[in-house]
Amino acid sequence: MSNVELTDKETLRARARQHVENGAVTEGYSADRKEIIKLLNEALATELVCVLRYKRHYFMADGIKANVAAEEFLEHANQEAAHADKIAERIVQLGGEPEFNPDLLSKNSHAQYVAGTNLKEMVLEDLVAERIAIDSYREVVQYIGDKDPTTRRILEDILAQEEEHADDMADLLNGL
Repeated sequence: MSNVELTDKETLRARARQHVENGAVTEGYSADRKEIIKLLNEALATELVCVLRYKRHYFMADGIKANVAAEEFLEHANQEAAHADKIAERIVQLGGEPEFNPDLLSKNSHAQYVAGTNLKEMVLEDLVAERIAIDSYREVVQYIGDKDPTTRRILEDILAQEEEHADDMADLLNGL
């Protein structure tokens, strides 16, 4: 049995009517909302920079293994774009504004935009970026803890997919 005491339904109902302008953010939200929004905007920037890098690599892939790599690049670009959408949606749910200003994306991104001059460099740079994202998401998930389970779950799902991406890039790199 848990030591958590459940709130009675009358109190839940009364609390829900207070501060309704806050939407999904209720009195029970215990995280530092401004800090979470800042972290999410950094994650958003990271995802968008990764979309752009993967798209470039998709179009620039050249060489004997280019078709296999290009398919992976495109798949990852689309998945990173979906991650960005989930993150932006969560920022709005928390009452923030997703930052899409192109001038700020590379400044806020944890991963760098490195073009790569050949297929091997492209795959290597994508693997490095995935490893950065993995460590970054893992730290943010630990930072959030139990204070914001919805954001934590979103980031855990993205983290799992970033780990798959790193595996894909490591396999590609080994084949080059």
